[in-house]
Amino acid sequence: MSGDQRFFDFLKERIGLDVTSVGPAIIERALRQRSAASNALTTDEYWQTLQGSRDEQQALIEAVIVPETWFFRYPESFATLAKLAIKRLSEINNLRALRILSLPCSTGEEPYSIAMTLLDAGLMPHQFKVDGMDVSPLSVEKARRALYGKNSFRGQDIAFRDRYFVAENDGFRLDGRVLDQVRFQVGNVLDPALLANEPPYDFVFCRNLLIYFDQTTQQQVFEVLKRLTHVDGVLFIGPAEGSLLGRFGMRSIGIAQSFAFSRHHAAEPEPLPAMVPAPLPVPRPVRNVVPAPVHRRPFASVAPTAHTAKTDGADAVTLLANIASLANEGKSAQARAACESYLRSHEPVAQVFYWLGLLSDVAGSVLEAQGFYRKALYLEPQHPDALMHLAALLQSQGDTVGARRLQDRAARSERAADSERKR
Repeated sequence: MSGDQRFFDFLKERIGLDVTSVGPAIIERALRQRSAASNALTTDEYWQTLQGSRDEQQALIEAVIVPETWFFRYPESFATLAKLAIKRLSEINNLRALRILSLPCSTGEEPYSIAMTLLDAGLMPHQFKVDGMDVSPLSVEKARRALYGKNSFRGQDIAFRDRYFVAENDGFRLDGRVLDQVRFQVGNVLDPALLANEPPYDFVFCRNLLIYFDQTTQQQVFEVLKRLTHVDGVLFIGPAEGSLLGRFGMRSIGIAQSFAFSRHHAAEPEPLPAMVPAPLPVPRPVRNVVPAPVHRRPFASVAPTAHTAKTDGADAVTLLANIASLANEGKSAQARAACESYLRSHEPVAQVFYWLGLLSDVAGSVLEAQGFYRKALYLEPQHPDALMHLAALLQSQGDTVGARRLQDRAARSERAADSERKR
């Protein structure tokens, strides 16, 4: 089933997805899956099925936004939340419970991480409540079940699993102490009346969502997020979304790697970089050891797969894995040192320059990041993640034409890869 603008427009209207942000191949793959499942023989036949069935409409959305996430992703954000929550309770004299929103919440790992963070920080259950919301009923149902496999526990520090989970069959079930702090519901951030009768939230987590929208939809969604966030509240975003928040008048609170923004200037905040990309695992369906915020899901993250590089044997593989591990843990200085160590002892590969570009972006060194991305593309002209990160960086600097050119190259690369996988 070839790309059809009708389906792209449908997804744009229902979930705000800008097809250029993920590439047509992702949507086309979902269309083929759903067309086969509904026994449609032609594009027109499937379109008629889609128009006449709300269940099929939701099924197509689910096929596009397949969720993959894990506990305590971006750990500095949770450490920052703990400090801010204690301060916020003092400011309001403990007169009410703190309110925290996770949107989109995917399968629950983020809102449950929020609850565990605050319990570990010493807050009592009556001092906070967490709401989780997602456009996907399937994801919400999985979140409510609170039974997780090993893939939800990543990184070296998983001591929280011993404190808050019990082993059950091949998975781990979350303790009732955490379950009681979180409530889930289905909701669409494109709804301007979303949670209209609810008081604003002290903290809102909205990760890796805005980058999948066009500018008009970004503005629309930001207005909803702004309404949901207390005037003195903090909005936690994805690493690639800093420049967008800057355009909307928000400012970084000045804590590195927290990706936290407020409406007001904090005391001596860190300079807002033009583009703040992800410190590594971010959405992409089929690619590198280090994920990039390119492919997938507008309402959840997607796990990366390995990206192969021509290196000098086992030592090179070990170094590459070490770089990924350090970057995933937010250890930017160590990850950069590991990249430099790799380049001193091995032939240059695009993936290492791509990592250096990400690390420079996180540090706010825009020109340096551009240089590294371009080196990656010199070595591997169709490196999809370097293409999309550089495109986002150029877009934030106002170079729309240059950004679109790179996005088109990335889309062509994905279509070619998709064709190759079908052979």
